[in-house]
Amino acid sequence: MAPDHGRDLSRGPAFAWQAAPRYPLSVDRIRIVDITDASTFGLLPLCADPSFDHRSCDYWEDADRGSKAHRASWLRTGAASEASAPATRRPPSNPFLADLEARDDNPFALKRSAPVNPFALDDDDAPPVDNPFAPKRAARPTVGSGAAPKLALLGRGLAVFGSYAKVLLADDGDGERPAAYAQFGPLSAYPRALRLRELYPRLPQTPLPAVITCVAVTAEGRGKGHALALVRAICEDLATRGFAAVEAYPEIGPTPDATSAATPAFWEGAGFAVVVTDDRYPVVRREL
Repeated sequence: MAPDHGRDLSRGPAFAWQAAPRYPLSVDRIRIVDITDASTFGLLPLCADPSFDHRSCDYWEDADRGSKAHRASWLRTGAASEASAPATRRPPSNPFLADLEARDDNPFALKRSAPVNPFALDDDDAPPVDNPFAPKRAARPTVGSGAAPKLALLGRGLAVFGSYAKVLLADDGDGERPAAYAQFGPLSAYPRALRLRELYPRLPQTPLPAVITCVAVTAEGRGKGHALALVRAICEDLATRGFAAVEAYPEIGPTPDATSAATPAFWEGAGFAVVVTDDRYPVVRREL
């Protein structure tokens, strides 16, 4: 199912799923946007702690070396294409070899002709012949070449799963501003989540759940219910994509600025239940 861009959740039964919200609800108008290209990737809000950065985080995607740290190199685009540019050829040090290379023909070399394909078209540069009976394939959605590394990670499942992240934009009367961000997706997209689940074999193995790896709110947007609204929208979206449940892995101990996994209390307020108790890394789950 195609991602639902620009959903307006400021009216209607947006919070009917929770009769008594744990946090006060914002009076801001909000819009939730899927991260699918460079322009929407630019909406990702900065972390409250500048040593972390959602735009360069691969903590959940890389179970062995993943990092949450701010990495300026990850914010550059086009680096791969520059790195792949052919290097300038150094002139040969042998003057006689240089003379041979400058000549169009070596009279002592064997004459080699290109192999001939009798089935090839006369014009090798001609476009492929159109088959009117073959079904037309729609272009597969991508984030484009030269994308920033994190955007490339978020765009891995666009053609099959859909978006892997959403941003909540809030308008308090002075224009829209990014107020909350969340990353999610199928369990298979996040090796660290797979490894964490292996610690708890009693968790249901079929069907495998979707996961919400992180949810974060800007300092200015806290206490307004933005994270709850964003999680609710993600759960609704995941249900339409065919998932029967969603899990999250909160972290107990760190300050709010040092983690984007939220707390068990937050997830319980969002309709999740604690299914694995742990002093540091519990597991919460919500049936969809």
